[in-house]
Amino acid sequence: MLTKVVRFHEFGGPEVLRFESLEVGEPRVGELRVRVEAIGLNRAEAAFRSGRYIEKAQLPARLGYEAAGVIEALGEGVKGFSVGEPICIMPAFSMNRCGVYAERAIVPASAVLKRPAGLGTKESASIWMQYLTAFGALIDISKIDADDAVVITAASSSVGIAAIQIAKHVGAVSIAVTRTAAKEAALRNAGAAHVVVTEKQNLETEVLRITEGKGTKVAFDPIAGPIVASLAAAMAPGGWLILYGNLSGQAQNTVFPFGPSAMKGFCMRGYLVFELIHDPQRFERARQFVEEGLREGWLTPIIAKTFPFDQIIDAHRYLEANEQIGKVVVTVP
Repeated sequence: MLTKVVRFHEFGGPEVLRFESLEVGEPRVGELRVRVEAIGLNRAEAAFRSGRYIEKAQLPARLGYEAAGVIEALGEGVKGFSVGEPICIMPAFSMNRCGVYAERAIVPASAVLKRPAGLGTKESASIWMQYLTAFGALIDISKIDADDAVVITAASSSVGIAAIQIAKHVGAVSIAVTRTAAKEAALRNAGAAHVVVTEKQNLETEVLRITEGKGTKVAFDPIAGPIVASLAAAMAPGGWLILYGNLSGQAQNTVFPFGPSAMKGFCMRGYLVFELIHDPQRFERARQFVEEGLREGWLTPIIAKTFPFDQIIDAHRYLEANEQIGKVVVTVP
């Protein structure tokens, strides 16, 4: 069976993405074949495409960590699922093994979850990367509590919005950080207690003012590079400075802030969602947390913009323009 997939044969911008017809085949042991209905885009995929991801793509390469779809076929040994069942695909595999930018995809059953009740297809494609990433940093690792300050950089991203919602739920004080004032109102509407606009405000000064000089319990940052020095200066004693991305492209030049860390005793660590997903006990706690939040309404996925599958290049351009508030989703016919 031929299916339309997106691949790239060289590293570069969105223009390197190509539509190709490939044989999808049958699922092997422990795998599922899924008819994809919607794809949730992530900055990790843009980094993979451009050659800046933590894992180097083996060319020609496929893309895509996250989707919603319907099961078409079960591989040997797969239990708990049935053909025709609507499901979600979460980021629990290497994109060098498979990718969900496709009309049909074969994925490991370990990457598949039943679709939460009451969620539409687009929303179902947008939940697991963002909520698992934010849960892992804020709840699992740093264990934020009521009244703790949480600085969230790149706050308008889907993970940033997820972090705002989680912080609000536990009673923590979210401090959303954005570069321009264009997103300030939207971030407040999304639940941010405070917004710092770095083009007109000093990050360290504002965080210390908001926290009355105490500093922030957590800084949750996907940017890296020079901003780390400002975040370190704004940390509270015994806090967590968690880096989970490289939007600046300068992660290799990120300097460990020894002075502030030694004086305040805060911890700086790298973090990727895979450490949570691949730990069964931690993942189960995260899954229950997210499903409860979606069911009770204190977690609400925000879709920034939707593109049809044949406009996925434009979707990548929009993703990298940093204009969105929430998740970019691609629908598949």
